[in-house]
Amino acid sequence: MGSDIDDALEHAVKAAGLTGAVAMAADRHGVIHSRALGERDTDVSMTLDSVARIASMTKAITSALALRLVERGLLDLDDPICDVLTELTEPVVFERFGLDGRPILNPGHTLVTLRHLLTHTAGYGYDTWNQPLGHLQATLNLPRIPTGPDELRRVPLLFEPGSQWNYGINTDIVGRACEVVTGLRLDELIRTEITEPLGMRDTTFLPGADHEARRMAVHQRDADGSLHRLDLPVASELPFLAGGGMLHSTAADYLKFLQAVLSGSLLGPDMQSAFTTAQTGDVSVAPMMTSVPRLSQDVVLYPDQALKWSLGFMVNTAQTAEGRSAGSLAWAGLYNTYYWIDPHAGVCGLFMTQLLPFADPAALDAFHAYERAIYASLNLIGTGGEATAEAIDSDTADGEPDISRGSHPA
Repeated sequence: MGSDIDDALEHAVKAAGLTGAVAMAADRHGVIHSRALGERDTDVSMTLDSVARIASMTKAITSALALRLVERGLLDLDDPICDVLTELTEPVVFERFGLDGRPILNPGHTLVTLRHLLTHTAGYGYDTWNQPLGHLQATLNLPRIPTGPDELRRVPLLFEPGSQWNYGINTDIVGRACEVVTGLRLDELIRTEITEPLGMRDTTFLPGADHEARRMAVHQRDADGSLHRLDLPVASELPFLAGGGMLHSTAADYLKFLQAVLSGSLLGPDMQSAFTTAQTGDVSVAPMMTSVPRLSQDVVLYPDQALKWSLGFMVNTAQTAEGRSAGSLAWAGLYNTYYWIDPHAGVCGLFMTQLLPFADPAALDAFHAYERAIYASLNLIGTGGEATAEAIDSDTADGEPDISRGSHPA
């Protein structure tokens, strides 16, 4: 099986012009393929334990943490989140810009809930994919990413919660709510609740010397398709922990998390179902059109089908050309790191490189080529056109560690 996948992956990475990449896949019994290609830095070979900035791949981990706290009664999906974060008690909603260029803001009618935040339907955004938000931030002197209560209370919603889908700072707010109800920092919570029980020893907010020695270099794609190395700053301390995008990890580590989601070992049945099935009803995931081209290209995924969101992942509603079943889960990180989880077929995988801007077409082609090769090797292409919620809920594995019942420090 491995040689065909390796050939496809090598060809795809070379065609993409990437300096290096790591790809791994697993089923419910263990790793079925792994490969590190190229260099993680100049004259240094890529390895499976190379450390990457996983950016928004952090979101699924923080979401799983929040759902574990829901199971313990510390958070509630449908209570107003301002019961926990009082700075969100009096929301205002952006309507439009007036003739004088000033924003018109109205009192909000719907209080934001944890469910809104986890499904990205709360009304928050990122200016990377929202030009009006960028203008709003400049006009109101708002930070791109609020780092505390005083900044967050000044951020208007872009729409009434629950009415639209918009990708944004939602999971940062979820992480802060987790801290408030437990009295613990987010890094400690994620370590004790998720990464330590799963053996994810290289997943951290603040990389140490050993991690830095294995870090993948980040490159920028220029207009002519060539790459140049970026020297990004390395933090020595983190006064603010963003639950939506600050973790570092390795492919081998993050695959353990994907396997835990696939097996259902992180959560009890009710939260597992909400974590892994669509929760947005008639509201679909919208295309993300870039307003900061150096950071991201346009993100238009599977335009031929409606895409939904669970309480942690994007959910495709029809089988993809790569073989991914309907009802599968996926998302990504800003530096062109991608993953998928297919509960129907019982397979998951990821592809990591470190490249800007996000949604690089060549990197996406390489990821899809890898995914296609995995499904072809397992003879699964064409088997997953429909996947019911019941089928997803019943897809559990034997022999996986069950950490859903709080058998480790809270």
